Formats: sequence, C-alpha cells, structure tokens
Amino acid sequence: MKLVRYGEAGAERPGMIDGDGVLRDLSGTVSDITGATLDETTLDKLRGLDPASLPEVSGTPRLGACVGDIGKFMCIGLNFSDHAAETGAAIPEHPILFFKANSAISGPYDDVVMPRGSTKTDWEVELGVVIGTTCKYATLDNALDHVAGYCIVNDVSERHFQTKLTGQWTKGKSCDTFGPTGPWLVTKDEIADVQNLAMSCEVNGKRMQTGNTNTMIFTVAQIIEHLSQLMTLHPGDVITTGTPPGVGMGIKPEPVYLKAGDVMELEIEGLGKQRQTVRADD
Repeated sequence: MKLVRYGEAGAERPGMIDGDGVLRDLSGTVSDITGATLDETTLDKLRGLDPASLPEVSGTPRLGACVGDIGKFMCIGLNFSDHAAETGAAIPEHPILFFKANSAISGPYDDVVMPRGSTKTDWEVELGVVIGTTCKYATLDNALDHVAGYCIVNDVSERHFQTKLTGQWTKGKSCDTFGPTGPWLVTKDEIADVQNLAMSCEVNGKRMQTGNTNTMIFTVAQIIEHLSQLMTLHPGDVITTGTPPGVGMGIKPEPVYLKAGDVMELEIEGLGKQRQTVRADD
C-alpha cells in the first residue's frame, strides 16, 4: 500500500496510490497520514478498502512529505561500507546518530533552497524508516514489527556548515528544505527484503550514486534495536539510514557541490522517485 499526502504545504490531505498509479483521496477515512494513523489496526482498515470506491484526485497536485507531524527525525551517518571508504572514514563501532530539525522536512518534488552563505551543498539518497508502533528495548527478532513502512529521504547536507561551524553535524543537515521525504510511504508488507533495495541519485541527468541497502553496516533491525535502548521510538518517528557512495564531497580529485538550477533525481527500488530543483535563497 502506497500512502501519500497531497495539497498545498500545511494543508495536505491523505491519499492512496492505487494499483494503476491513480491518486485516491482518503480524507473520508483518516484525517491525515501521521503517527496516529500508522498503527496496524488503521493500516489493515485502509488495506481493506476498495480503491475504486475512493474519490479520484484530478490533476497533478503537489505531494507533501508522506508522513505528517513527524516526531523525531533521526539520521544514521556513515552507514554504508562503500560510502565510508570513499570518505576515508573508519567503520563505526555503533550507529552514528544525529538529528535533522523538523523544519527541514519538505515534499519530494519541492525545491531545495541553498541557504545564504552555502558553498558546499550536497546530495544523499537514503532509505527512510517510519515507525508505526511504540518501541522501547526492541530486539533484533522483533524490531521490524514496529515499522509501518519505508520511504525515500534526501539527506541534503551543507558540508561547510556541517564540518566547519563548530559543533555537531546538525548545523549542516537542518537547513530549510534539506529533508525531502516521499513521494509515498510504502507499507512494510510490500517490501520483501529491506536489506536488498537498489538505490540511485542523478544530478542533471548524470548518475552520481549507485548503491544497495545490502552494503549497510548496520541493518534496519540493528538500528532500531540500538536506538530503542537509548530512547522510546514513537509512531511517526522517521529514521534515515545512511547513504551509498557517490556524494559530491567524495568526488576526486575535487569535490563537486550543488548550484542553483541543478536537478536531483533520487530512486529506491519499490519506493518510487523524488525530483528536486536547487535554488538559492532570496
């Protein structure tokens, strides 16, 4: 099941993509796609609907982030062995955790806006994990039981802000629009093996990132187990799980960064595609 949120920013409505790729309105059944509607009882109710009975949404409305009212927006760094190699970083002993500010969250086709002073804005295609049920002290055996579904996240990063402004990575990760999420939330029952999904990112039509979740250092289950020992994970929390090689920072002999007018296109097998145009802030 593919769940979406569509409409103007701040006024999104819940929807579903049917088997023919048609957007159907769900507002007669749920008020929104949020942590409050991601429990298995509600998801089973949605699965039981006949999509043909739902109103078809005309035109091509804007798609917002596929989850509304995201609680914690957690990110795992250096979690692909081949990405760690390209950056020269050591393999971490435990998952590296940082947070993005929720004000960074944007729709999958919204513009990415480079903040004033940005000189090193970079792309990162990532698998997003959406928590569906409250999770504390999970084990490897039951960690995935707490997942509602998966989505694409572009962990856009300003490398100068991230590494040179003193402090943690959050400064370079939390700029407005630096968290495109979607286009849809794919429920976990549609993903046979979350640890074997092809991933890619193109910039201006040139393939930059090619990878697969099978090179993740810490699996989705391991990440959930680890984080849930430290804090309670709540419905609607999102975890991004790291990026494969090919980021601009890692290009040799000289890094390559985004500029106004560039177009990023991201894809993860089974989870759809994102597309953003880059522009400079006013």
